[in-house]
Amino acid sequence: MADKTTQTIYIDADPGTVMDVIADIESYPDWVKEYQETEVLESDDAGNPKTARLVLDAAVLKDTMVLEYDWAPDRSSVRWKLVSSSLLRSLDGAYRLAPKGEGTEVTYELAVDLLIPMIGLLKRKAERRLTDTALKDLKKRAEA
Repeated sequence: MADKTTQTIYIDADPGTVMDVIADIESYPDWVKEYQETEVLESDDAGNPKTARLVLDAAVLKDTMVLEYDWAPDRSSVRWKLVSSSLLRSLDGAYRLAPKGEGTEVTYELAVDLLIPMIGLLKRKAERRLTDTALKDLKKRAEA
């Protein structure tokens, strides 16, 4: 992923629990305020989402996206990429999980390219806000 934003957070839950929260895409509207609606379109043989439709309403960015997911066999990471969107040229992201003490260190990577031009500084600021919010919401949900 070129020109990506990366943030890491510690979550007081084991990696399996954290990945279960990440994999439960259909529950995102319950705990991620930017997602109004989600639907898993296809799952892989292990039951992980393979493609999903997400309706995003993040203030200035309102869009319906279809994402394709690639799960590590040991569920230590998941990557996703954009299949379709009306506002985005590309969206590449990843969660990488590593056991740390009694919990999990979670690293979130995100690279977004909009169809409309945006100053690089503003784009990176928006990516940082999205990653920060996503990690805090994930932490709250996984520790609940």
